[in-house]
Amino acid sequence: MSTADKPYVIGLDLGGTNSVFGIVDARGEIKATTAIKTKAYPKVEEFVDAAANALEPIIDAVGGIETIKGMGIGAPNGNYYTGNIESAPNLVWKGPVPLAKLFQEKLNIPVGITNDANAAAIGEMTYGVARGMKDFVMITLGTGVGSGIVVNGQLVYGSDGFAGELGHAIIDRSPEARQCGCGRKGCLETYCSATGIVRTAQEMLLKDSRPSKLRDLNPEEITGLDVSVAARDGDAIALEVLKYTGTLLGKACANFALFSSPEAFIFFGGPTRSGELLMEHVRKAYDEDILNIFKGHAKILLSGLSGSDAAVLGASALGWEL
Repeated sequence: MSTADKPYVIGLDLGGTNSVFGIVDARGEIKATTAIKTKAYPKVEEFVDAAANALEPIIDAVGGIETIKGMGIGAPNGNYYTGNIESAPNLVWKGPVPLAKLFQEKLNIPVGITNDANAAAIGEMTYGVARGMKDFVMITLGTGVGSGIVVNGQLVYGSDGFAGELGHAIIDRSPEARQCGCGRKGCLETYCSATGIVRTAQEMLLKDSRPSKLRDLNPEEITGLDVSVAARDGDAIALEVLKYTGTLLGKACANFALFSSPEAFIFFGGPTRSGELLMEHVRKAYDEDILNIFKGHAKILLSGLSGSDAAVLGASALGWEL
């Protein structure tokens, strides 16, 4: 059966709480979705069985498993080379989990797996603003800071499948540098993730006496969305938080550009809802710090993927490559 006879792929966005599945066509249109609770299945084999049961009706709705070319999985610590999830701290299954192999045996289709940020990069290249690009860096801003690096049209996995951890580049070596969950101090992730933005806001509220809508909230309950909303309303402290965050991101990207001279840096995730209130500072700091020979080469862009669908689309894009 030719590829034309297999017009769909399955994408799985596997999170610590929920697992969302989508059947996607070549234009990036999600034809059907379903979901199960990841935490409800302490054994990975039970999870795969439950997933197959949930998938059955939506696979049947598009013409059966014969129409499915493959399945891509985006998961924390997903390793493209081994097909395993390698000891992800937020999942109930411990040790290396051969998830691609288990799904391949269950569904009898090719299955690939990669980490969340790599999946986002593949999705952007397949369906989003990176279509036609051969060299770009995807930066995902969420609970952490992830990255997917594409060089000469190929995602960079490195020798062991774990290349592209730009969120753990150290940007602060002062004694006051923030502790990162990876065990090191001063990682980009501790400042520019949604979690890092909240921490910056909390610190600025203590240091800066200017009025702010954020003062009306319990400091421990402030979210990244609260900062974005306040900034859009012209709140001075929220705007300062975004300036600080964007400046750090821009400076970091100026360093990241040195190894691959990308066509673009593409940003995705909750903090990007601030739009130009954040991105203008990323661009300004990047332009100020970038090596002269790279000036004016790279675009700083926002993702072209819909926020609610992006993770499933990104994972599904891997299915076309199998």
